[in-house]
Amino acid sequence: MIDHMSLHINILTLFPDMFPGSLGFSLSGRALENKIWSYHAVNIRDFATDIHKSVDAPPFGGGAGMVMRPDTIESALLSLPSSGKKIYMSPRGKPLTQKRVQEFSQTETLTLLCGRYEGVDQRVLDTHDFEEISIGDYVLSGGEPAALILMDACIRLLPEVMGNTTTTDEESFSNGLLEYPHYTKPDPWIDTHGHTHTVPTLLKSGHHKNIIQWREDQSLALTQERRPDLLEKT
Repeated sequence: MIDHMSLHINILTLFPDMFPGSLGFSLSGRALENKIWSYHAVNIRDFATDIHKSVDAPPFGGGAGMVMRPDTIESALLSLPSSGKKIYMSPRGKPLTQKRVQEFSQTETLTLLCGRYEGVDQRVLDTHDFEEISIGDYVLSGGEPAALILMDACIRLLPEVMGNTTTTDEESFSNGLLEYPHYTKPDPWIDTHGHTHTVPTLLKSGHHKNIIQWREDQSLALTQERRPDLLEKT
């Protein structure tokens, strides 16, 4: 019996069979079975009104590609009992960060709009107050993979999904830094080229205070090397 608020995610898409995808497996899959989160994939094409089930049209002003129609998207949106927080997955949107993921994971209902072709008509985004979110500075063939990434990031933060709250506390971005390196058995490890690799001795010392300091130092060094922009924000 779940005694906390679960997360429900609506997905407006032309390819509903892409969901839940990988989220139906492992921790997120078990959480789905246990009703810690739920989803409803809505096929936008079901709301097309012409005989050809058209969901797109050429852009006004000319240009390549097609644009998804606002009327069809609106009809799909309004078919939902509740839309909650509305997000359009878009490369021109605000970057998805761990802070935003934490905010989204605490929302009762999310509605994710997945674009295709050249995107969607701006008017439906403005009229229904969609926030545009980007998962990176690159372009995909559609918003569905981006939606799955956002969903995965949110679901794993829900209570009872990961099972150990300290796990997420020490991950990359949780404290503004990249995560420290991890090591496990065997030690030593001999790779296929015959090279021997050992685990840092300190990690096997049992001195927890020193280990914590080592991990903090490693996180800071990695962040300075790979993502100095994160340090500029602090």
